[in-house]
Amino acid sequence: MKKKKIINDPVYGFISINSDLIFDVIQHPYFQRLRRVKQLGLTDFVYPGALHTRFHHALGAMHLMGVTLNVLRNKGQEISEEEFEGALLAILLHDIGHGPFSHALERSILRGVHHEDMSILIMNKLNNEFNNSLDIAIAIFTNNYHRKFFHQLVSSQLDMDRLDYLQRDCYFTGVIEGKVGFDRIVRMLDVHDDQIVVEEKGIYSIENFLNARRLMYWQVYLHKTTLSTEQMLIQIIKRAKYLAQKGVDVFSSKPLSFFLNASIGFEDFKEKPEYLEYFARLDDFDIWGSIKVWADHDDKVLSELSRMLLERRLFRVELTNKKSVEKNISSIRESLSKKMGISLEDAKFFCTKGKITNKAYVSQNQNILIKSKKGEIIDVAKASDLPNIEALSKIVKKFYLCYPKVLSL
Repeated sequence: MKKKKIINDPVYGFISINSDLIFDVIQHPYFQRLRRVKQLGLTDFVYPGALHTRFHHALGAMHLMGVTLNVLRNKGQEISEEEFEGALLAILLHDIGHGPFSHALERSILRGVHHEDMSILIMNKLNNEFNNSLDIAIAIFTNNYHRKFFHQLVSSQLDMDRLDYLQRDCYFTGVIEGKVGFDRIVRMLDVHDDQIVVEEKGIYSIENFLNARRLMYWQVYLHKTTLSTEQMLIQIIKRAKYLAQKGVDVFSSKPLSFFLNASIGFEDFKEKPEYLEYFARLDDFDIWGSIKVWADHDDKVLSELSRMLLERRLFRVELTNKKSVEKNISSIRESLSKKMGISLEDAKFFCTKGKITNKAYVSQNQNILIKSKKGEIIDVAKASDLPNIEALSKIVKKFYLCYPKVLSL
């Protein structure tokens, strides 16, 4: 089979695959699953064009990594072919551990398992299948490679992951405020004392990048409708899991059924590697297929929540201070119980609370460093003429309440 391929990407144009190993990894069923996991979960309920997948994003991030490494080579940085391929594989596989609907179900299908932990498990499994040819990629991903700047390109305040998802999410949602000058940023990168730095003339591109990230969080990732749909989906899965574990028949695919009927944590995957096979077959289609069936389930809570999501009858979202959240949630659940004819315990599935945070720049231990024309290395937040970045370092917290719009309080 011809393994040198060119992929036409709507964001960057042509993406080249010049490595047999990378081609084989992309062809693997574990990676192909990412075609069936949307990048932005349920954000298409707000922005109908947001239908791109983790597969798209992984290829785009890999492309940016290749462009960046060539830029660094042209600036005199020694990067071997093994390191080049390892870095491409590390960023290609950085999201392979995402479950259905990405972040939305991270703590409901599994028991507190972070997607990065799952990514490492899957990468190690692939490494065994590919005769340890992913050793450098795994070392870079886990920050155990001796040249630390490679890991920064995979995971930091200014990495290929963020550069791609901002550009890609902006493109598919149509939110132009998220557009960043990724090409200029990449060409301003260099390495100093084994750290990624940005040449001083790229400083305003970095400011725009951080501003774009903050705006994308408010307008896309933390949009009230996205928050509403995600909370509804979480409650649907929680209810299905509750019923399944009480012995109630709940239709689902074999992989989803496995996780509904058990409480699986990270240690379970390490002790029983076969569990990973179930996870590696789980995607958005398992969830949507089940929800369509659950809309007719005998359980009133599961069926109503499923129908509401399918028909886009979404929860109302109130952003408020913490004290008022605690004060209102009890009265809302009591009203729901009476209005819907369900128990107070069941009403909890229709009324949820939580907290959202937005912080565009985390300066602690993950600094974006500017290299001045004099060769000085300065944190971007302390660079001259950029007071905005200091403000972007502050955490903005908001508390929310979600409940059905039919409720008149």
